[in-house]
Amino acid sequence: MADAVQTPEKPAARPLMGVFWMLVTGACFVAVTAIVKVVGNEVPPAQSAFLRYVLGLVFLIPMIRPILRARLSTRALGLFGIRGVAHTAGVICWFYAMTQIPIAEVTAMNYLSPVYVTLLAVVFLGERLAVRRILAVAVALLGALIILRPGFRELGPGHFAMLFTAASFAIGYLIAKIMADEVEAAVVVGMLSITVTICLAPFAWAVWVPVTWEQLGWLFLVAVFATGGHYTMTLAFATAPLTVTQPVTFLQLVWATALGALVFSEPVDIWVITGGGLIIAAISFMTWREAVLRRRAVTPSVPQTKT
Repeated sequence: MADAVQTPEKPAARPLMGVFWMLVTGACFVAVTAIVKVVGNEVPPAQSAFLRYVLGLVFLIPMIRPILRARLSTRALGLFGIRGVAHTAGVICWFYAMTQIPIAEVTAMNYLSPVYVTLLAVVFLGERLAVRRILAVAVALLGALIILRPGFRELGPGHFAMLFTAASFAIGYLIAKIMADEVEAAVVVGMLSITVTICLAPFAWAVWVPVTWEQLGWLFLVAVFATGGHYTMTLAFATAPLTVTQPVTFLQLVWATALGALVFSEPVDIWVITGGGLIIAAISFMTWREAVLRRRAVTPSVPQTKT
């Protein structure tokens, strides 16, 4: 009998470590939201966002060599430029929304980004919108309506800013998905930092106000926690399947709600919890179904032999 061909094994999944790293990720991102809320309106949103990215450029140093080595084509530079513009608009609106509406609402509405990504992938990448995806998107949008409750309360500029933020980030995620198949992850992350910093500069200059060392310290912490959150999220994805790590993100909403109530005296809104839960449930279902279908596609059928 011929020897079986040995194929390199993938690293074994470690669900508990994946959950742990995703818990750390959620804590980091909630910390980002809280710190921006502490800075508040004292620094304009565009300037706060610009300073966060400028201070975060120190983390870009290890990525310089991969970016130079990538020899990006005109098409790649164009896509990275579009992503930078979209992300810039989203970041400005996100910083603004965090000074206008409760932390829990900001967190819950930001969950809409994967839903927008699904819809954009159908339009621009030609992906098929199966019935399960349609139902999941409908549930997520129902969750958004529960959070916003139009007609039952007054919606402020912060709510509309977050709707725009989620859509802008979705464009960025879609382009990142395209470019991740062509260049290293460090290039995707590094080019985002470079393009967003450049795009934010004129907006920050237009509204520039003097800042204190304390404010710079807070914004540097934003950069630290944001970078740390993206890094630990990468570790979570590397150690456990998305079907394990995705539902854990719901705890981010729980922590945001608790932080808002305990630190910023924001009342706990059961409608935000319910709506956010529906959105996360829809995203988790889509993630689980896609994982199942991928496993079916790559698992070769074993022919049965007669004895």
